[in-house]
Amino acid sequence: MVKTTMIARVSDALPLAASIDDEQVEVELKEYKSQAKLIFRKLNMNSESRCSIESGSYVFHYIIDHGVVYLCICERNYPRKLAFTYLDDLAKEFFMSYGNEIDRPGLRPYAFARFDTFMQNTKRLYQDTRTQSNLTKLHEDLQDVTKIMTKNMEDLLYRGETLDNLQGKSELLLRDSARYRKTARDVNLQALYRKYGPPIIVGFVFMLVIYWRFWWY
Repeated sequence: MVKTTMIARVSDALPLAASIDDEQVEVELKEYKSQAKLIFRKLNMNSESRCSIESGSYVFHYIIDHGVVYLCICERNYPRKLAFTYLDDLAKEFFMSYGNEIDRPGLRPYAFARFDTFMQNTKRLYQDTRTQSNLTKLHEDLQDVTKIMTKNMEDLLYRGETLDNLQGKSELLLRDSARYRKTARDVNLQALYRKYGPPIIVGFVFMLVIYWRFWWY
């Protein structure tokens, strides 16, 4: 079954809405909700638009649509096709209701908390996979979920940390390279001063003496 749903802005991982869970579900999914926030922070507009991420007893399914990521945490045996159809329904309604406000400056976290009513009503429709409407959705060829990538949470987080480290090292190398170029330029200038400075100074003094002697005498 679908356990909980979270919605965030892709550009800065700002949480826009989330389903309000009962106390038991809140405690049960506390660790997974923290993982979901890590996923939000790692996503960008170049990330896969649809993906499933396995973690322990649950699977995170998400879609990215119009700069917003819609994520639900489901039990492992819950059909992927229903999960993504559920997310598609949320995305259509959310964009239709708040599409013009998503990029509003100064938007606060959970600015669209009232969307929870629609999420709860829609989630109830998708909970029982044996209802006729859900069985129909499962057999419809609306989307081919076999082409949607499946990842492992540990691999995702490890790879993300590795990419972050590589990016940090790359930026450090760029800064060091710029510093080394400046140091090399300064050393070369100092060498030129030492090599040509004295002759230039002697020549300049000699010209002054000649000028002073012949001009004034």
